Amino acid sequence: MKPRPVSNPPNPWDTTAVEYLEEIPPTKLEVLEDHSREVLGRNDSPDVGFTWSVNPYRGCLHACAYCYARPYHEYLGFGAGTDFETKLVVKPRAAQLLRDAFERKSWKGETVAFSGVTDCYQPLEASLRLTRACLEVCAEYRNPVGIITKGPLIERDLDVLQTLAQKARLTVAITLPFHDEAVAHAMEPYVASPRRRLLTIERLASAGISVCVAVAPLIPGLNDEDMVRVLTAAKEAGATRAFSTLLRLPGPVQGVFEQRLREKLPLRAERVLHRIRETRGGELNDPRFRVRMRGEGLYADTLHQLFSSTARRLGLNTSAPMEVDGDKESPFRRPMKSGTQLSFF
Repeated sequence: MKPRPVSNPPNPWDTTAVEYLEEIPPTKLEVLEDHSREVLGRNDSPDVGFTWSVNPYRGCLHACAYCYARPYHEYLGFGAGTDFETKLVVKPRAAQLLRDAFERKSWKGETVAFSGVTDCYQPLEASLRLTRACLEVCAEYRNPVGIITKGPLIERDLDVLQTLAQKARLTVAITLPFHDEAVAHAMEPYVASPRRRLLTIERLASAGISVCVAVAPLIPGLNDEDMVRVLTAAKEAGATRAFSTLLRLPGPVQGVFEQRLREKLPLRAERVLHRIRETRGGELNDPRFRVRMRGEGLYADTLHQLFSSTARRLGLNTSAPMEVDGDKESPFRRPMKSGTQLSFF
């Protein structure tokens, strides 16, 4: 990552703020440890199809301008801008905490989502292997898993994913909002190219993994023109499912997104912001449940109809990105103990 000036929207939870009167210092990568006693997060939003999630990392090196998770960094005393991209928090005991959770009598084997907040296959995972360790625990307990990622690093863990697909339940979604590589690089600068992510879909599908393509976020006036090409290319690569969500810009994300848009794509900025407001009742964001993921108005409805009709024509299932457990019997079971070792295979 190239050093660049520190840039963070004001943090509403801080009582003080830093203002640089001279040259703004460059960012530098910092990795901090989180020694929380729990690793499972509970979600009560009606807009997503899972209740439990695991996030081994907070903050994300991918630096996507539109990331809805940026405000969570402010709760840690950091900024939602460059701090979110360079001050990364890791949970070194994530796998053991997950094992402890699975051993509790109250655990019923519900689906666990990875990347409910930040990408579980961001670059740090290559060396820390926290996501892989957690997935190995899920495989050992046959606990259903859902993964959403942009990272080709997921290919490293094909062996664990195949075990989960065979012995438990597994859903994998590869996020691919752009087809135009220049626009993708502008808005998500440290993510693998669209072409590389299509290769990931192909490799997962070839390994027998059911893959969903996530055209998310759908940014009115920016990548809506890419939608049909993304869905077509993903289908050709082996995807069997697809879903889409409209751009969300909660709190400080508005400032980060608009700054990046005006800096990298200045000729398109006003049109994009105008189109976003068309889908949000004149605002840049609408936080209401059941509306925030879809938007409202003629333009939003047109985008959803185009997505649905294209997916249907291509034979892509448009069910929820994460498998909702419902009344299904979970394959979860606690492995037999042999001495001090837990035996699964």
